Amino acid sequence: MAHTFEDLAALERAAEAAHAQYLAVDTDLDAARQAWIDAAAAFQAAVTEYAEAEGKPRVEVEMAVKKAVRHAGG
Repeated sequence: MAHTFEDLAALERAAEAAHAQYLAVDTDLDAARQAWIDAAAAFQAAVTEYAEAEGKPRVEVEMAVKKAVRHAGG
């Protein structure tokens, strides 16, 4: 499946949300940890596919997405 940069940003936001849920005080740690792992893995796989399709270095794509998500609106 071809991904867009926006798809990658959405996957990164989902991974960050899953991480926040894992850190929440009142959560099922095992389920939250697995959700975080799954979300992060989906992001990583999509970044790899996107980078290969675009002919760009994978790490540059990952850092660009993370920067866009973490610095959005600010």
